[in-house]
Amino acid sequence: MDYHAKKFTELTTKEFFEIVKLRIAVFVVEQNCPYQEVDDADEQAWHTWLQEGSEIVGYTRIIDKGDTVTFGRVLINPVYRGKKLGNKLLEETLKVIKDNYPERPIIIGAQAHLTDFYGAFGFEEISEVYLEDNIPHVDMRKS
Repeated sequence: MDYHAKKFTELTTKEFFEIVKLRIAVFVVEQNCPYQEVDDADEQAWHTWLQEGSEIVGYTRIIDKGDTVTFGRVLINPVYRGKKLGNKLLEETLKVIKDNYPERPIIIGAQAHLTDFYGAFGFEEISEVYLEDNIPHVDMRKS
């Protein structure tokens, strides 16, 4: 299984197409959440993914916020779920952040049911639960 991390301008058209297709399948269709899935942040982001053959297994998007860094759009392809690949994906994502934004705190908006998952990587809750696109979220921070 390969891991890729590319800035928007480094992505091929095919890579971005496959990424967006999977993001829409998970975040818009599966989670029944109509929203503007592709946005201006995509142009500034690092796009990272696990790949098996020609298939995207998991994906994250890293965004430089100046004093902090965030990542989101975290997903595992439904075909590959239940294999602990989320751990590998997050480990690799955190390495990209450490290499490119050392010493910066990471602040994420996590779906509330994933606080234990992110907590295992050193993230701590820093907000109350709130609704984002009608899904409970909580802000978390890793220093």
